[in-house]
Amino acid sequence: MLNLTSRGSSHTCNGTRRRDFLQIGALGAIGLGLPEFLAAAERGVVDPSKDKRSCIMIFNLGAPSQLDTFDMKPNAPAEIRGPFKPISTKGDFQVSEILPGHAEVADKFSIVRSCYHTAAAVHDAGWQMMQTGRQFNGGVNYPHAGAVLQYIRGRRSDLPAHVVLPETMGRGGGNLPNGQAGGFLGKAYDPFSLMADPSVENFKVPDLLPPKTLGDVRIDRRRRMRAAIESRMAELEATESAKMLDKNFEAAYRLMNSPQAREAFDLTKEPTAVRERYGLNRFGQSCLLSRRLIEAGVRFVTINTFLTVFGEITWDIHGSKPFTTIDGMKNIVAPMYDQAYSALIADLDQRGLLGDTLVCGLAEFGRTPKVNPAGGRDHWPQCFSCTFAGGGVQGGRAIGASDPIGAVPADRPTNPGEIIATIFKSLGLDLHAEMPGPGGRPFPLVDFGVREIKELFA
Repeated sequence: MLNLTSRGSSHTCNGTRRRDFLQIGALGAIGLGLPEFLAAAERGVVDPSKDKRSCIMIFNLGAPSQLDTFDMKPNAPAEIRGPFKPISTKGDFQVSEILPGHAEVADKFSIVRSCYHTAAAVHDAGWQMMQTGRQFNGGVNYPHAGAVLQYIRGRRSDLPAHVVLPETMGRGGGNLPNGQAGGFLGKAYDPFSLMADPSVENFKVPDLLPPKTLGDVRIDRRRRMRAAIESRMAELEATESAKMLDKNFEAAYRLMNSPQAREAFDLTKEPTAVRERYGLNRFGQSCLLSRRLIEAGVRFVTINTFLTVFGEITWDIHGSKPFTTIDGMKNIVAPMYDQAYSALIADLDQRGLLGDTLVCGLAEFGRTPKVNPAGGRDHWPQCFSCTFAGGGVQGGRAIGASDPIGAVPADRPTNPGEIIATIFKSLGLDLHAEMPGPGGRPFPLVDFGVREIKELFA
């Protein structure tokens, strides 16, 4: 693939490279123009009244223990209930004592305590299902919910429609695609990934500005040169690959030269007190940056609480090294998450953004009801909890229920397809709409018969 910032060209086996075209990375397509959007609205694919809706998907890599966070079982035996006590909240439910910030904003979010899936109990299988609504099979990679939104509604501004913070997911142990890409929609619908830690001093977005060796005049000259070459390459430009590259080039050029984009990513514009309110760590500052991006017009932000379950303390509380202990969750993971989540919900609410911004807290599965011999809990896709706030969701409620030991849903079982349908419904998408699937065949946003979690909006 041609790289306009280097003297040569390079490519990978799939024909793409992260720093192709202005070294800006793999960005999303420019998206629907006004005529296409109006046509889609006329067909009922989108609800024009909800065009202001956005989504922040917080993905809790490692999988929080439902029994130690949102689905406490204080009357169960000690090996089931664990070491923590439930506390009252501003909602109609209790949460764990290790989440006091959640208790203060519980009137703004609701919990679904009856989530489950049928994929293997490995991290990346759950990542796939919970971000796409489907389990990958037959070599078909399904698109992330943000990629679907980008395909249907396009971008609002110079900023990409879908951004991943702080980086895309790393290894999950199953050597499977992680569900955080455009899937069969194509690489043009991959998200823009920050690939940087926004909490570090002098934080810069690696792909936002051109290399120091590449001045504005040279960039413009290369752009004009590319246009001249393309004018003589009509046959090449007719191919789908060339069309995708053209979209990516234009998106990259547009982003790199946008004062609006630079402003949105500039956390120095935030008062120190606000940054401290979110927590001066990678996840906390990612949450703050997500609010800035939503304000600037980004439609979908995915925040990975962690980058991998290997080599860092996460929600993956097996209880012994190299994984996390319950004490590690109590003293490190939960305080960090609790501070940032509660700050984000309160901040969005105070700024009048929460009504149009769905914030969902998802995970790949739950943890075993019984504490293991190492004092931790293992993988358990049969039952777990997810949270939803804003975007039309009524807060302060617990939807569904698990059995007395948090092992399986006892009421209102909820699968990944219904979770993704809930996101689409909040964003104003028609669940029966279709997009081009593998082989060009029409492919529905969600499988036939799958509906949103209606109780969240009632």
